[in-house]
Amino acid sequence: MDVKEIESLARLMKENGLTTLELTEGEAKLKLERRMEPAAAPAPAAPAAPAAPVAAALGVAPAEAPAQKEGTLVLSPTVGVFYSAPNPDSKPFVEVGDQVKKGDTLCIIEAMKLMNEIPAEVDGTIAEVCVGNGQVVEYNQPLFRIV
Repeated sequence: MDVKEIESLARLMKENGLTTLELTEGEAKLKLERRMEPAAAPAPAAPAAPAAPVAAALGVAPAEAPAQKEGTLVLSPTVGVFYSAPNPDSKPFVEVGDQVKKGDTLCIIEAMKLMNEIPAEVDGTIAEVCVGNGQVVEYNQPLFRIV
């Protein structure tokens, strides 16, 4: 693990409001802790200007919300580290295009030194793997999309 990886983890911690992160890779162990900064008084919010009239005046169509992709999202039940395989030398539990049945193991999330197997909630095909191996995931973060 190099300095850039550690800096990246520290940024992730700050962006997601985490105060402690422990990571083990092989024999290397890393524990990051940060103190929470006292919350500053929030600045008064300016009233939001309606976007549609401004866009119409400029002759631009307002942007549409991104379309929801079809399928079922498998969400992380906890904060932890996502592992796509049972160990570093094994192939991933599932890959895009694989058929899965309800109850099949999709991945492992390591949380507080516990390895939690995450099962498929529905039968279908893996359409998308939303996170990378070894990535820190948050509660309710999408892990997979099954169609």
